[in-house]
Amino acid sequence: MFDNILVPTDGSDLSEKAVKAAIRFASINGSKLVAISVVEPYPIAVVSEAIVLPDLDQYEQQKRELAEQVLKAVADDAKELGVTCETRVAVSFSPYEEIIKAAKSCNCDAIFMASHGRKGLNKLFLGSETQKVLAHTTIPVMVFR
Repeated sequence: MFDNILVPTDGSDLSEKAVKAAIRFASINGSKLVAISVVEPYPIAVVSEAIVLPDLDQYEQQKRELAEQVLKAVADDAKELGVTCETRVAVSFSPYEEIIKAAKSCNCDAIFMASHGRKGLNKLFLGSETQKVLAHTTIPVMVFR
């Protein structure tokens, strides 16, 4: 039914639930997985002329390393069930666009993802990446709650 499944993850508990379901589904159906984690760059908001910024390269490197750890766990879990799993880290202020781009470039025919990752005010201001994926993709999306 689905040969190549994209599974985005941010490492949250709910995202992990979607990942585990995607791995089980892929195992049962003989599908391959592509796991992606999108690292958002440091949000810089200039509010005055005197601004102190953290080491942006170090910030991004730490975020990449965390994403790679999360993806390694996904690949390891997939391997245990005999599922082929490719991993990708992307850097973008727009995770939903990277998710859709990865689905297209990897010829995925479905996306399995959590219903939300962010919480609190962040979600209110930024909106749900899952809702954006649903609104902008043409392939099936399985949403886990």
